[in-house]
Amino acid sequence: MFQTTAELRSAFLKYFEDNGHQVVDSSSLVPGNDPTLLFTNAGMNQFKDVFLGMDKRSYNRATTSQRCVRAGGKHNDLDNVGYTARHHTFFEMLGNFSFGDYFKEEAIRFAWTFLTGTLKLPKERLCVTIYETDDEAYDIWTQKIGVPAENLIRIGDNKGAAFASDNFWQMGDTGPCGPCTEIFYDHGEHIWGGRPGTPEEDGDRFIEIWNIVFMQYNRQADGEMLPLPKPSVDTGMGIERIAAIMQGVHSNYEIDIFKALIAKSAEIIGVTDLENKSLRVIADHIRSCAFLIADGVMPSNEGRGYVLRRIIRRAVRHGNKLGATESFFYKLVPTLINVMGDAAKELVQMQAIVEKALKAEEEQFARTLERGLQILDSALTDLKTDVLDGETVFKLYDTYGFPVDLTADVCRERDIQVDEAGFEAAMAEQRSRAQAAGHFGADYNSNLIIDTDTEFCGYTELLGQGTIKALYLDGKAVDSLTQGQTGVVVLDNTPFYAESGGQVGDKGLLTSDGVVFNVVDTQKFGPATGHQGELTEGNLVVGQVLSAQVDKKLRHRTQLNHSVTHLLHAALRQVLGSHVTQKGSLVNPERLRFDFSHFEAVKPTELKMVEDLVNTQIRRNHELKTAEMAIDEAKEKGAMALFGEKYDAEVRVVTMGDFSIELCGGTHVGRTGDIGLFKITSEGGIAAGVRRIEAVTGAAAMAYVAEQQAQLDEAAALLKSDSASVVAKLKAQLDKVKQLEKDLSQLKDKLAAAASADLATDAIDINGVKVLVKKLEGVDAGSLRGLQDELKQKLKSAIIVLGVAKEGKVNLIAGVSNDLTKQVKAGELVAMVAQQVGGKGGGRPDMAQAGGTQPEALDAALASVHPWITERLS
Repeated sequence: MFQTTAELRSAFLKYFEDNGHQVVDSSSLVPGNDPTLLFTNAGMNQFKDVFLGMDKRSYNRATTSQRCVRAGGKHNDLDNVGYTARHHTFFEMLGNFSFGDYFKEEAIRFAWTFLTGTLKLPKERLCVTIYETDDEAYDIWTQKIGVPAENLIRIGDNKGAAFASDNFWQMGDTGPCGPCTEIFYDHGEHIWGGRPGTPEEDGDRFIEIWNIVFMQYNRQADGEMLPLPKPSVDTGMGIERIAAIMQGVHSNYEIDIFKALIAKSAEIIGVTDLENKSLRVIADHIRSCAFLIADGVMPSNEGRGYVLRRIIRRAVRHGNKLGATESFFYKLVPTLINVMGDAAKELVQMQAIVEKALKAEEEQFARTLERGLQILDSALTDLKTDVLDGETVFKLYDTYGFPVDLTADVCRERDIQVDEAGFEAAMAEQRSRAQAAGHFGADYNSNLIIDTDTEFCGYTELLGQGTIKALYLDGKAVDSLTQGQTGVVVLDNTPFYAESGGQVGDKGLLTSDGVVFNVVDTQKFGPATGHQGELTEGNLVVGQVLSAQVDKKLRHRTQLNHSVTHLLHAALRQVLGSHVTQKGSLVNPERLRFDFSHFEAVKPTELKMVEDLVNTQIRRNHELKTAEMAIDEAKEKGAMALFGEKYDAEVRVVTMGDFSIELCGGTHVGRTGDIGLFKITSEGGIAAGVRRIEAVTGAAAMAYVAEQQAQLDEAAALLKSDSASVVAKLKAQLDKVKQLEKDLSQLKDKLAAAASADLATDAIDINGVKVLVKKLEGVDAGSLRGLQDELKQKLKSAIIVLGVAKEGKVNLIAGVSNDLTKQVKAGELVAMVAQQVGGKGGGRPDMAQAGGTQPEALDAALASVHPWITERLS
């Protein structure tokens, strides 16, 4: 009963659904509109705004199975993964939530009943912790639930500061927080460890399986605890931990999901020791990597992409340690999809792109390893001591992605130590730079928190009337604004669209008798709409009634660009494949920008197909239809969700004929024909696996086409042609240029042959070998190789060094006939000369080239050739 992970997930969600909770899908691993988080790391992340009172849902109880990643930032378990029984980069958090509905007693009762009733865990194996001063929770546990007092443990501030406790939960330095109570499971006396709060608590005998957070406060940046509008509940139970208990094992790596992934990893790599820790690392890392890519993160050198790249390379490194000789990591994706069951729905849709991204990164890492080994070998060869400095180790790691443990392995083989302290110092410096430049340390409470609702009437009207509910000046609530001040006006009703889903906020005017407020932007502040701008005439006071008029021209042009993004999205999926998903957008009156997942540049023929498809749908003049419906119903109809958007249980669906259906809260044209014309202006890559299209519509598209035609006409005039013949004329001109370049090259070869006849007479004899060393004047560097070949043919057996100094640079070439390469190697010879002119170079034993930056040293460098050769021929 409830043995597999999939069965446990279903049982949990059904239990809470039966108890009045709305089952909510896992949110993306990339937190939506939350600057404080690198990755989603807890079940409550998607409800953060609800706890803060900035968002309202149609339900006040929810339950989820949330995908989480802890591999960067404050919550980072990466270095422990694979070596402990319970650390993971990726895990699923089962949770139930109350938004101002039930509180402590109900939350505790739900948890206890599920564990001891539904899962039938023995009560005597469970013990409970509470925050030291939470007497209310203590009484509920002992008097209402019946947990013996000896099984209840109070935990105070045990982390060195007020509220810094194992039993006081906070997601970050700011935001929702509160005391918590935790339930622990006793795995038995055969495992070392003690209860929480004892000196042996770090052992593995007593394992936390459920945490109930009583969300009561909103922590400010200065540490002040402000009461939340409504006390709420946030709970979490790691599915991997409870699965281990239900499956009768102690380590998470022994549960069904990991057993399958470990077995498959061993099969692919070709190892038989299933207990090897490296297999655990690989099995864990495929989960985080696959789901991160499915949620739009791609390997890169910064931010989330850098963390993903590090996890992939850590897994690949462990595969290499096991003997993997070819790409293997991406081959685990089908097994992962199979064992994750219903939790892998998004992964199934993105399987092809996930596999391609993992394979490409693994192949790139193989090249990185090869390059890194060359650099490390060079550094060790030049080393004057038996310690490799930390700066070099850090450069290999940070710039080239070369693993530190591999650097240490290579050094160990050569009896060289690694300057670990120097490396750590360089790492600390890098972390400081990253934190200073990062986007993930913002104070969540820096935004205005406005406790009022604004009704939006702007889908059908551009002119409306509203009462001022709040005014803000310099981020603080005020009762009035006076002429010349800039601030924020909050109305109870507005036609102004607040920036969301890539569509910019409206501009316009708020007016009444003797009052003009110029709105330059419109933003959301939770359920309220804030009109940002300047009061150019009169005064404003709370309670005043204003007319709200949106700038009609700007809204119309914005709507053209917004509606066409829906058509563009559908066209891209039709032309490039269903793996294409939106990764971001910007829609303003001037243009549109659309980011999407795709692994290679879109071919010109494909771009034309996309553009033609969109314009065909525009000409069909579809009526845009909107409907409100349940999100599950919308998904069943095939509606696409927009990247980064949060959706309620009830959603707005926008349909354009039989071509496009998407979830969207933005404003749109009445019919696709209103768009007029769609024209792509650029396409390019912005990150690994993410492309960007920029385009224009309507009058802007007509202006763009006119400008293109004007440039074509100008090019035709320069070619003395008409626009229809420009391509043919240009091809003819290019063919002519190629022929002239060929003639010039042949002429240079003839000149080189003639020059070689004269130069050959300057060769001298050194121990029976012809040696020619010459500084050339007025010779193009590109002719050196041909000249050297000509001289070799004339001299038959000889050593040749030629140098050219021109425009602050030195070009060198050395040639050695094949009969002499055992005595003198061209690569060594040219390197010796190049070193003296501020350069380096190399090549084959019979021919090598080099460059330099010190022309003034060329004469002396060439003068050193004769003694150098004499020494080797003696």
